[in-house]
Amino acid sequence: MSKNTKLTLAGFLVVAQTSLSSIFALAGQRPAVLSIRERAEFVYKITQKRLDTLLPRLMREAGFDMWIVTGNEDNPDPIFETMIPYENWCPITQILVFFDRGQARGVERLNVSRTDTQGLFTNVWDTAAWDQKKGESQWECLGRIVRERAPKRIGTNEGEIEWAAGGLTAVLKKNLVAAIGPQYAARLASAEPLVTLWAETLLDEEIEVMERAQAISHAIIGEMFSNGVITPGQTTVDDLRYFYWQRVADLGLKVSFSPFVTIRGRSPENREKYGKDDKVIRPGDLLHCDVGVKYMRWNSDAQEVAYVLRTGETDAPETFKNQMAEANRLQNLYCEEFKTGLTGNELLGSMLKKARQTGIPNPRIYSHSLGLFLHEPGPLIGLPWEQVHNAGRGDVKLVPMSCFTCELSVTSPVPEWGGMDFRLPLEQAVVFTGDRVVFLDGRQTAFHLIK
Repeated sequence: MSKNTKLTLAGFLVVAQTSLSSIFALAGQRPAVLSIRERAEFVYKITQKRLDTLLPRLMREAGFDMWIVTGNEDNPDPIFETMIPYENWCPITQILVFFDRGQARGVERLNVSRTDTQGLFTNVWDTAAWDQKKGESQWECLGRIVRERAPKRIGTNEGEIEWAAGGLTAVLKKNLVAAIGPQYAARLASAEPLVTLWAETLLDEEIEVMERAQAISHAIIGEMFSNGVITPGQTTVDDLRYFYWQRVADLGLKVSFSPFVTIRGRSPENREKYGKDDKVIRPGDLLHCDVGVKYMRWNSDAQEVAYVLRTGETDAPETFKNQMAEANRLQNLYCEEFKTGLTGNELLGSMLKKARQTGIPNPRIYSHSLGLFLHEPGPLIGLPWEQVHNAGRGDVKLVPMSCFTCELSVTSPVPEWGGMDFRLPLEQAVVFTGDRVVFLDGRQTAFHLIK
């Protein structure tokens, strides 16, 4: 697989006195990953930096002087999990309070629960702020904290568009309203704009981890789509699916989602010969995978394709190679259209317009945000079944330092298959720096070949 130039961004964090580039060095042929202890240290430093540097700016941009994030044990708010140490155990009800005291004093961070947040928040359980001598309950403590600070606009995680912004349950909302009273309950507002900014805006260090996650996934894909794993006529696509999943588990990591591996294309003759439900990989097949790795808190996502050579072949047929070239050309157009402030729908429209004007065959774009979550938040740039306008998520605006999947396809007839149409999909992670779009660990420009 051919790769383009890798991302280079200045100012990466030094973790435990060791640069990320050396921590993430390859161990022989297999990707190296941090130990659990190193992951905990790294995530803590990143979370602290996000809370110190991003949060104040984003709260002010979204217009909130207070943000309350609550959750339950074993059912936490999705955003809560991006704000606490990596190894925290969070029993019973969890409540985080952020209060903006102004530019000079910064944002106060309070943890109104018995969880030890290791200094990321002030644990009010350990201070006089929670009056245990008088038997003050957790919710009563929260109510007093709110009244003492008299916020003008309080954000709560009740999202209608982004699922990541909708972690507040009905029961927790009822308890919150009762605790703060009608005067301050009237000042509650959906924190969806703030949640979106918080989750889609990434630090340089996070982007490098995402590139590493993508590199790990690429390495496993390369191993999976090879003769070291595939024996044509014997190996099935289910074998490959579990191979990828097992390799990820062997590294002590998780998959971002259940892996998919399919026979994407097969000649009409072989389909008739072996039946439509045949999963055995055979010469002439075009294979496709959709897979991802979750490394610490950050996700990767990739779709790549492989071709199984027939007797006498040394490369994929020209038809498929031309399709790959057209898909790469669509990727180039995709990258050229990113501009801060555009909505997902505006990006989709401009990308498809240029693709059609330049003769790309039947372009389709269905790109989503990527980072702390697999599919959210941030602007949605198309869906496979909707290529004009996506209400809600498609209206979200693009911000710098956010990552996406460059997920798209082209469709054209295959003469070798009697002229039937074939859709070739590709997907790779990219980052929008504010000035340009860069592929994380490159992209596929040639088929994986299996003999």
